[in-house]
Amino acid sequence: MTVAMEKPEQTQTAEPIAPAVRVRRISRAMVVAAILVLWLVLFAVLRGKQTLSLAAADLTGLHRWLNDVNDSIGADRNSNPLFLYFFNEIRLIIDNLVTFIQDLISQPSDTRPVPQIGWLGVVGLTGYVSWAAGNWRVALLAVAGFTFFGLQGLWQESMDTLALTLSAVVVALLFAIPLGVWAGLSDRVNRIMTPVLDFMQTMPTFVYLAPLTLFFLIGGASAVIATVIYAAPPAIRITAHAIRSVPETTVEAADSLGATRRQSLLKVLLPMSKRTVVMGVNQTIMAALAMVTIAALIDAPGLGKTVLQALQSLDVGTAFNAGLAIVVMAIVLDRVTTAASAREEAARRSRNRFPKWRRPLLGAGAAVTAVLVYMSHTYVWAAEFPGDGGMGSSIAGGADDVTTWLQDNLSGLTNAFRDTITNGLLNPFQSLLTDSPWWLVGAVLIGLGVVLGGWRAGITTVVCLGLLLGTGLWSDAMTTLASTVVATVLVMVLGVVFGVWMGRSMLVDRVLRPSLDAAQVMPPFVYLVPFLALFGATRFTAIVAAIVYAAPVAMKIIADGVRAVPETTVEAATSAGCNTWQIITKVQLPMSRSALTLATNQGLIYVLSMVVVGGLVGAGALGYDVVAGFSQGELYGKGLAAGLAIVLLGVMFDRITQAAARRASA
Repeated sequence: MTVAMEKPEQTQTAEPIAPAVRVRRISRAMVVAAILVLWLVLFAVLRGKQTLSLAAADLTGLHRWLNDVNDSIGADRNSNPLFLYFFNEIRLIIDNLVTFIQDLISQPSDTRPVPQIGWLGVVGLTGYVSWAAGNWRVALLAVAGFTFFGLQGLWQESMDTLALTLSAVVVALLFAIPLGVWAGLSDRVNRIMTPVLDFMQTMPTFVYLAPLTLFFLIGGASAVIATVIYAAPPAIRITAHAIRSVPETTVEAADSLGATRRQSLLKVLLPMSKRTVVMGVNQTIMAALAMVTIAALIDAPGLGKTVLQALQSLDVGTAFNAGLAIVVMAIVLDRVTTAASAREEAARRSRNRFPKWRRPLLGAGAAVTAVLVYMSHTYVWAAEFPGDGGMGSSIAGGADDVTTWLQDNLSGLTNAFRDTITNGLLNPFQSLLTDSPWWLVGAVLIGLGVVLGGWRAGITTVVCLGLLLGTGLWSDAMTTLASTVVATVLVMVLGVVFGVWMGRSMLVDRVLRPSLDAAQVMPPFVYLVPFLALFGATRFTAIVAAIVYAAPVAMKIIADGVRAVPETTVEAATSAGCNTWQIITKVQLPMSRSALTLATNQGLIYVLSMVVVGGLVGAGALGYDVVAGFSQGELYGKGLAAGLAIVLLGVMFDRITQAAARRASA
């Protein structure tokens, strides 16, 4: 028997596995570094070529066309139906509202022989409203603050500022609260309104002024309308947030009981949102006060006009005195509305919280207030604030003395610090931007936009740069961009140092946060006064003022980002032997990169909003162009184009940094 033997299969030798090739991923930071290095190399070769510089006195075709439009509108203002039946009517209504409030609370003069409510009535009424809305401590603060205006010799100017602020707040809330409720109830409306509100808040405040004067002339009406545009978005956003924050179960319970949409809104949503809505009113008042002082550039009356005139003549004492009055008014209005919000929350939690004797006491207070109002309407001594404002003269004189002392004793230190930053950082970067070919700077910005923010941000950058070229102010825009970037870098340095400190220590946070809140409440004009005394009328003064304005928001955002890092992660790093420096640099800051990017975004926007303010104290470039456009009719078109250029810079960097923040948090 033959056994068939199977042929053994041929053994195949396995091929050795090739070692995996490790491909190093190119990070965004490396690409950014490569773009910057290439820029420096090309700058060294092409320096001074194709820079699109424009002489200060030159006007482009766009500037002349805008001047012609301004002249044409001025000539047709009283014949064009659009002006006769729309713009002129709006201006008339706003002017009448402002004039009514001014006549109500202004002290006697040749044009207002007898006010409806003199200084004594205004102080009494302010104290009563503050007590009724808040508490007796706030009422004392309000009475002391308003009395201080008279002692400063600035009663009339303060009342003009208050009249403009109240007019703007009334008009803003008439639109803002209904729109906020609508946005809170409708997702579609909220999606439509969000980009509009983003644009309104991104635009620097001064940019509203020039176009509005084209349609509403200079004066109180344009100031109020500009203030409404600036102050309404916070109220709309906060009101919408308040409506959306009401628990769905509460709304469903009301629906199950048969409530209509109107009843749900009036009986459930609005009452439960009242505290947050009052917070929105607070933010609107603060924004309005900041804007009406800035509106002095378009001849708005009040404290802002006093500060502006003093800054133009380098009268630090007068500017400080008026700036102090603005700060006091901001503190009073802020504390009153904050106390009203707190009282609303307490009333919501417990209806029996307040003593029974409060209502009769409020009635007695109302009677006393009515007597004070009557006396101020009847007697001259109660209508016109007594005295000659000697305290204001003392304050101004003291500020001048301090200024002189600082200039005599600290000028070496302040000048050295100013020159170090200017010569070591600002001038080289400005030269890089202004002396590079325009197409090279554009290519670098587009490349950075694509790398940091993605293709959409890159497309936005292309559009903004194209429009920026069309304004004919490329060189001025690059000079402004240099100052903005330097200021933002310094803002971020301060933001990281103090933000990390606040984020790691609640004690430090509690100590610093009130000062940061106060810095954000003060109108931007006020920042210029002390720095003008220290550093003189230079670009550096504008940069320092912008840093003080923008740094608080960056510090708070970074502090919140550091505090949001999980404690378990920090504890794990500590148990692994990391020291404090390593925990900050290797754990907390890397895990807070989205907060850092957001802080950069807000820092840039806040710094840009101070560009025109800086133009008042020697900053030059776009800020000066806007200011010159307000004061010189032949430069109106150039000033309007400069405002557009500031908006384009703001939109471009806002979109890039927002997209970068989303990437960092993804």
